[in-house]
Amino acid sequence: MSPDRVAQDAPWLLWLLNAMQSGQEALLQILHSVGLTPDVDGQPAWPWSRRLAGENLLLDVGQARAMAWSLLAVVVIICLLVLAALWWRHSKKRGSLLVTALLIVIATPWPQSQVIWTPASPSSFHHNPLPFSDAAIARGAVHYQRLCMDCHGATGNGQGPIAAQQAVWPPSFTGPLLWRRTDGDLLHTVRQGVFTHSGQQRMPSFASQMTVAQTWELLHFLRAQAAGQLLQLSGNWVMPIALPNMQLHCPGQTWQQVSDLQQQRVRLVGLADVKSVLPDPRMLTVWLPPADQSASFIPAQIDCVVASATEARQALFWLTGTENFTQTQLLADKAGWLRARNDRGADSWSEADLVCRVNEVVQGATQEDSLTRLLRSMDSQPLVYVKGGSVHGLQ
Repeated sequence: MSPDRVAQDAPWLLWLLNAMQSGQEALLQILHSVGLTPDVDGQPAWPWSRRLAGENLLLDVGQARAMAWSLLAVVVIICLLVLAALWWRHSKKRGSLLVTALLIVIATPWPQSQVIWTPASPSSFHHNPLPFSDAAIARGAVHYQRLCMDCHGATGNGQGPIAAQQAVWPPSFTGPLLWRRTDGDLLHTVRQGVFTHSGQQRMPSFASQMTVAQTWELLHFLRAQAAGQLLQLSGNWVMPIALPNMQLHCPGQTWQQVSDLQQQRVRLVGLADVKSVLPDPRMLTVWLPPADQSASFIPAQIDCVVASATEARQALFWLTGTENFTQTQLLADKAGWLRARNDRGADSWSEADLVCRVNEVVQGATQEDSLTRLLRSMDSQPLVYVKGGSVHGLQ
């Protein structure tokens, strides 16, 4: 069972991970507000060399369970010690409370320290301030080609032309690496470089060759590229990826970009002939016109047209691996996650088009059409996505 599936089936684990992350971020904000920790790369710097490792607990449910029990034990012990302090004149009661606290310490299944703690960087709790957008992905692709491709390869598989010359072979991005690590730790890696335990440089620092904003753009591109490669290799978006933010033109509406379409299913259509697209009140239809076609005439069944078409095509190429988007339709759920893909160039959807799923789709006899079943599967299985120990998309 995958780690994200474990989290999906264990609400208590989601609560634990969320509590750990929120607690550490709250502590960081308090320290920063009183001047005990500076800014690094524009955000508060984590002052210690280690942090709680929610991502490790996601992989070891037994240790996560021990962590939950230990947190409960700590709360109970603190309460007992407070009561013992209040009843300091009652030696018998105080003694009973202290003995009870000691017994709890002995009986509690404390988690292993090497599991619950992980090395941290000053930017471990930094968040990418840039929207995941077509423009950011397109700019990130330029940074990647300029600085990273020689080592990591054109597809991010770690097999670039000079990969063999490195002290350690570069990692592949066509796996869970970019999803398992925090945004801040990835930022620190790119900007400060990577060194072995013996001090040998595994990856150079790029802080002098990219601004902080450009580094965030690069990280957006890396995730888009990895998602597209995973889709081509496995036929699925194994790790969740959002529909990138794009600039829109929506006649008669105030919407100006994809992020304005909150809590709406979005169907992104790249077809040259959109007259064949049937109107559907269950979703908003956004049209990406082909490069050689003007969008001066917008059919009634189209709600919006992508205004940033050049950047959108580049971003979607990396996300899907499809260079010619004129036969493709994508479906995003109400939370903005890309969930389904149809390359047949028609309105004939199938449940097999669900390429980012929580559980396997169960085929069965029903009077509903295929698109209705697909939408029902999307809505009944919302994504709960954990990245670097932090819960995203919590419904």
